[in-house]
Amino acid sequence: MSETPPTLLSPRVFLPFALVTLIWGSTWIVIKGQLGIVPPSWSVAYRFGVAAAAMFVFALLRRERLWPGPRALAFAAVLGLAQFALNFNFVYRAEQHITSGLVAVLFALLIVPNTLLGRAMLKTPLAGRFLLGAGIAIVGVALMIVHEYRAAALGPAAVVAGTALTLTGVLCASTANIMQGTAFARAQSMIVMIAWAMLFGTLGDALFAWITTGPPVIETRFSYLGGVLYLGVVASAVTFPLYFGVIRAVGPGQAAWSSVLIPIIAMGFSTVFEGYHWAPLSIAGGAVALVGLVIAVAKRPEKPSVSGNMVSLPVESDG
Repeated sequence: MSETPPTLLSPRVFLPFALVTLIWGSTWIVIKGQLGIVPPSWSVAYRFGVAAAAMFVFALLRRERLWPGPRALAFAAVLGLAQFALNFNFVYRAEQHITSGLVAVLFALLIVPNTLLGRAMLKTPLAGRFLLGAGIAIVGVALMIVHEYRAAALGPAAVVAGTALTLTGVLCASTANIMQGTAFARAQSMIVMIAWAMLFGTLGDALFAWITTGPPVIETRFSYLGGVLYLGVVASAVTFPLYFGVIRAVGPGQAAWSSVLIPIIAMGFSTVFEGYHWAPLSIAGGAVALVGLVIAVAKRPEKPSVSGNMVSLPVESDG
């Protein structure tokens, strides 16, 4: 009997998925404290410089071979530039035009390219229930987008620029997600691959920051340095291996549900720490998105099948 493939609700998948989603839901408040004296591009470079160092230390502690070979290094370079340089710089630039809340909600649309590209490139199977749930969740996301747009009272030019930058970042992140689901990536040490990808991403971030804003700028305020450490170690070195592990286990489409839940969690943190007030549209959008998630990942029993005089018992299925 073949082993049942894992789903998002399998304990070994759900636990890291839940931890990643919770941590990334908290980063929006921390990132807000990074904006100010230090140009955003340098803050991104510092974050992934810290993350890369942490990943290499972890790899050494695990006694892994740090040199993966030329082909794997080239793969890591593309992965790192897409995920840790282009993605984050587009997102940070988007926040210069639209609110961080709107950026977070727009990023929930990651589920769309992840699902479509996963099917096209990785042949990831898609159940009708998953597509139905994803469609319902997108409606919920749309309601939250409308609320954030109205609350920000943004001009048309700012909305167009910010949305375009965010969605470009989404495509870059989706590219990296699909890369992590390939057979070549699965054959590599995830820790070593991510360490090199973060290093290449850091170099790309630093080069872009120097070209666009000048030499490095640092702020010695404790909250800023603490934020860099939290974002670099906890929100990057800890979470990205867990998240990419979820991708390798269940595919990029299911893993992208974290992007749908993160804005809801971020709003929860903002409610506690910033006095955020939930509006009817944001409540409705969050509720609809959660309903979509439940429909997409909930298991349903198969009908008993009869074979001769033998009756098989119902089993749980995700299809």
